[in-house]
Amino acid sequence: MYVLFGIVGLSILALLGLRLWDERADRIEWALLATAQPTRCAAYDPGMVANLPEPAQRFFNFAIIPGTPLLTVAEIDMGGEFSLGNRDNPNYQPMFASQILAAPLGFVWKVKMPGVVSVSGSDTGRWTRFRILGLIPVARMGGDSNHTLAAYGRYVAEAVFWTPAALLPGPGIVWEARDNNTARVTVTHNDLSQSVDVKVDTNGRPEVVQFMRWSDANPEKIHRFQPFGGSLSDFREVQGFRVPFAVEAGNMFGTDEHFVFFKARVNNVRFLAPEACK
Repeated sequence: MYVLFGIVGLSILALLGLRLWDERADRIEWALLATAQPTRCAAYDPGMVANLPEPAQRFFNFAIIPGTPLLTVAEIDMGGEFSLGNRDNPNYQPMFASQILAAPLGFVWKVKMPGVVSVSGSDTGRWTRFRILGLIPVARMGGDSNHTLAAYGRYVAEAVFWTPAALLPGPGIVWEARDNNTARVTVTHNDLSQSVDVKVDTNGRPEVVQFMRWSDANPEKIHRFQPFGGSLSDFREVQGFRVPFAVEAGNMFGTDEHFVFFKARVNNVRFLAPEACK
């Protein structure tokens, strides 16, 4: 009996140690991405986008107020719902999450889903780690090209609506028109490239963001490019940026198999500005 208790105790200690190690990795990654914030900021001028396709100009002139310091890294606090099921049985759970977004370098999304069996963990450009009851790992993946490419699609798409200054014209960023109200941005960084379409209204407010995402969210569990996207609403001004405080997104966007698994209600967005950018 003592041996059994000893084994259980050592197992719990090992799981606790693993959790603390993961949380330390989250903090290190978060701090590293925060250093990507510009230390000297130009201010937004519509002339910066004058050579872009008209729907892209409309988007930027809505999303960034003239004179706004061009901060490219944001911290986001959110609530909402996250599905732990599928299209037929979504099993939505309340979620509370914090995120740092620093495209094209990466992101960290830390989430807690309280419930009968609580779920917590983090998703980043380098790993996905989730556990139940605060200790027991149920998902540990990353460190391979499939995870890297899938994650890259996510944070490039999120940059469109939460950190638009990160997608202003520059090296590795190409904008083109798809139609009168849709622009496509292609972001290339190192060996990664992702195209994202943003549909805007007459005022330039982005209504829909969609792209082909590398994913194995399909019955065959095979990684392939497939439609992903979502809708944006409840725009609010934050430090000179107009960003959505409601985002719903899911797999197979625009098809009969579309499934919204992410329903975020943002509580706060912060652009941590150095003194030179205030």
